[in-house]
Amino acid sequence: MFQTSIRRLSNNARRRLLFSTRSYHTTPSSTPRRPYGLISLTALAAGGTGYLLANNTPSHETIQTVFTELRRILPPEHVSVDEDSLTRHGYSSNSYHNEGAPNIVVYPDSTEQVAAIVQVANRFNVPIIAFSGGTSLEGHFTAPRGGISISFTEHMDQIVDFHPQDLDVVVQPGVRWEDLNAYLKPHGLFFPMDPGPGACIGGMVGTSCSGTNAVRYGTMREWVINLTVVTSTGEVIQTRQRPRKSSAGYDLTKLYVGSEGTLGVVTQATLKLAVMPAHETVAVCDFGSIREAAAVVPELIAAGIQIGAVELLDSLMMKAVRLADPALSYAQERPTLFFKFSGRSQAQVESDIEVVARIAKEHGGGQFRYAKDEKDREALWEGRKIALWSSMLLKPGASLWTTDVVVPVSRLPDLIAETEEDLKRSDLPCPMVGHVGDGNFHLFILFDQQQEAEYEEAKRLNKNLLERAIRMEGSVTGEHGVGIGKKAFLNQELGAGTVNVMKKIKIALDPKGLLNPEKILPDNEN
Repeated sequence: MFQTSIRRLSNNARRRLLFSTRSYHTTPSSTPRRPYGLISLTALAAGGTGYLLANNTPSHETIQTVFTELRRILPPEHVSVDEDSLTRHGYSSNSYHNEGAPNIVVYPDSTEQVAAIVQVANRFNVPIIAFSGGTSLEGHFTAPRGGISISFTEHMDQIVDFHPQDLDVVVQPGVRWEDLNAYLKPHGLFFPMDPGPGACIGGMVGTSCSGTNAVRYGTMREWVINLTVVTSTGEVIQTRQRPRKSSAGYDLTKLYVGSEGTLGVVTQATLKLAVMPAHETVAVCDFGSIREAAAVVPELIAAGIQIGAVELLDSLMMKAVRLADPALSYAQERPTLFFKFSGRSQAQVESDIEVVARIAKEHGGGQFRYAKDEKDREALWEGRKIALWSSMLLKPGASLWTTDVVVPVSRLPDLIAETEEDLKRSDLPCPMVGHVGDGNFHLFILFDQQQEAEYEEAKRLNKNLLERAIRMEGSVTGEHGVGIGKKAFLNQELGAGTVNVMKKIKIALDPKGLLNPEKILPDNEN
């Protein structure tokens, strides 16, 4: 039997089984296929090792009953046990924390349907996992206890309302941020959060994402006005009304933002919007060392420059960029800062450029080049744009483990310098890319997933980086979120008392532990 064979797998074999299927786990979503008349073996045995070995997981009989109940609520074709769909909603090639697949995937088209789905799950004690873009990196939507995956990208991907005079928009969780900005552009507005391509509002709310614009515009928490949330019992609430500020009661909006679907299921969000800058340009400058480049950032902040973005690519990353496109005009494979400037007038932009160029020169900066037109702008920024996939050229055929940390900007030079020294002792190529304007940077660890020694080395480098950030009064994640991958470090970063308060909130809002179980909060032994 499938269950017995999985139980007998060693930990290493389980990991290889997950790795071996990653080539198709992130296949773009398509219209859900009509479910089979009988529930498949995959659906019944879903949840991987986490589902099979954990306590308090739904029985086969329960899943059969829930499947029937859900088909009474939704059109039959919106309740799927298709094996590809289950796999895609439980596993990701972006993550090395895949713990299992859901038993059932549902495709609702309204808040009311989501509430009815959650009521069924609550009645039968079946876990609920919200799913939107599927681009997260820390195992956020994997299903260690099986359950129901609520997929939003198929039918809940609409812009519900738009208030240009109030600079806000109401959207469903399946809306992609790129599509939202394409809709807003003719109105001279935009939504400033810019995480990875394909990310959706639901996941962006769940992880409190940010991106390259965070140094100027902050994170997702600052840009959400209110949320419509389905609670663990299926009740629908709105966290607050639509004004820009309110002193009425607890700030439930910010409680749900960053909660990764563990406290409620978000079905609608009202977002603040920004006016598109009248003038924008970009600049690049290379440096003799990564410490010199990083040292520019605290001084920029102290100078009061309203910089749009400050991105750092180390020398290894610049090598990858030049491998990807030799035609790009970067002079050398040296640590390089990429800047975005914006303002209401060209004079303001030019004044900021002058100040930043002076600071860069004082820290050993080489040639400071800025774009004089749109063509130059695209060419200069191209290296930052292609960084992620270019890094794969450093170790062809390798797997990529992407991790992020954040520290106070004054500690950033120390963090990067210590990380660089650690990487010198490793055989794995690990380029660094940072949203360094707010102290956040990413490490891309390239390793052969078939080599146990390389996998262990990747884990070591990741652990060292997280603990180094904590030691420097930082956080184990600036924007990727905790999920499964980083929950073991939460006590170390926040302290047991703080984590216990979080656990009490979780118990109060989700007493059965059905909402995205085993995410964020560390296990008792951690």
